[in-house]
Amino acid sequence: MTNSSMERERLYSAHNYEPIPVILTRGEGVYVWDENGKRYLDMMSAYSAVSHGHCHPKIVQALQDQARQLNVVSRAFYTDKLGLFLERACELAQFDQALPMNTGAEAVETAIKAARKWAYTFKEVPKDQAEIIVCAGNFHGRTTTIVGMSTEPQYRAGFGPFSPGFKIIPYGDAAALERAITPHTAAFLVEPIQGEGGIVVPPPGYLKACAALCQQHHVLMICDEVQTGLGRTGKLFAYQHEEMKPDALILGKALGGGILPVSLFLTRKEVMAVFTPGDHGSTFGGNPLAAAVGYAALNVLMEENLTERAAKLGTYFHDRLKSLSSPLIKEVRGKGLLIGVEVDKSYPAREICLKLLQHGILTKDTHGTVIRFAPPLVVTEEHIDKAVEALKQVLMDK
Repeated sequence: MTNSSMERERLYSAHNYEPIPVILTRGEGVYVWDENGKRYLDMMSAYSAVSHGHCHPKIVQALQDQARQLNVVSRAFYTDKLGLFLERACELAQFDQALPMNTGAEAVETAIKAARKWAYTFKEVPKDQAEIIVCAGNFHGRTTTIVGMSTEPQYRAGFGPFSPGFKIIPYGDAAALERAITPHTAAFLVEPIQGEGGIVVPPPGYLKACAALCQQHHVLMICDEVQTGLGRTGKLFAYQHEEMKPDALILGKALGGGILPVSLFLTRKEVMAVFTPGDHGSTFGGNPLAAAVGYAALNVLMEENLTERAAKLGTYFHDRLKSLSSPLIKEVRGKGLLIGVEVDKSYPAREICLKLLQHGILTKDTHGTVIRFAPPLVVTEEHIDKAVEALKQVLMDK
C-alpha cells in the first residue's frame, strides 16, 4: 500500500512538493497516524493551520451541522452564518470590518488591492503610481503578484514578468523603512515574525517604530499574520508583543480550524470603504460552511485558552531546546509555539527531519538550515519532552 500510494501521487501530481516519506491517514489532537498504524507527534501543524489540533470535536461538529444545512450559495445572497463569524472576528481583533476570502494568499491580494485604491482615493497618489513596501525574506504567498515581491530566487524563477509597484527593504530595520517612504507609498506590508523565512524575529521595538513612521507619513501598516496570528506566538496576534496596532490585519491558516481554508482581511471602515459592489469578490469566500467553521475555531481558541497555553508552553519549549548542548545548534529563536532551530550546514536540516520521522516526530525544514517546531496549541509538556529528546538523539547520532 505504501509504495502504491506514494507512486500514484508521484505519477499524477505535479512535483511542486518533496514530501517527507510517510503516508498519513488519520489525525487527532497532536497526533497523526500512518497507513500502518504508527503514531507520530505533529510538530508542524500544517504551518499553523492546525493550531487547534487535528479533528477538534467542536469544530468537526460545527462542520457536520452546517454541511447538513447549507454549504455554498455565493455572496450574491445573505446567509445566517457570515455576519456572526465576521462580528466575532472583528470583536477579537478590534477592527471595524472584515472581508472574507479562502487562502492566505487571497487575503494578501485583497490587502494589496485595498491599499492601492485607498492611496488613490485618500492620498491622491497619481494613477498607477502607488507603491507598497515589503521586506527581504518575506513570504506572503505564491501568486504571481506576490512572488514578484519575494527575494527567494526559486519562488520567482521562470514566472515573470512581475507586477511593478513594490519596494523591498531589509527586515527589522525601521530606518530603512523611513528612507523608503515616498509621497507615493500606499502601505508597508510586514510579517511580525517571518515564518517561511526561517522563524526570524525582528529587534524589540521594530513594529512600534514602523507603526509610528507609517502614521507620520500617512501610510497603511498591514500585518500579515496568516502564520503568526490566533495565539501561535503566545499573544492573540503577534504584533501585540509590542505596544502598537496596525491599520490592517491579514488572517488565515488557523482561522479554518485545521479543516477548511478560511482567511480574512480586517481594517477600519475608511479603508474598507474603497470596495464597492463588483470591485472584488470570491465564489467561495465567506460561504456558510467556512463561516460556521471559522466561528467555531475562534470560539474554541478563546474557550480553551489556547493563546495562554502557547505562551506558557512556548517558554517551556524554548528553555528545553536551549538546554541542548550540541555544537550543531547555532540558534533557537521564535515566540510562543513558533520556534526555529537553526543548525550547522554540515548537518542538513532535511536529513534531521527524516531522522526525527524515525523517532515518531513530524516536522519540516525551511531554507535547508532551520527546523520548525510549531505543534498544535493543545500540546503538553510531555509531548515537548518527547520531541526534544528525539532531537537530542538525532543530533548525537551525527
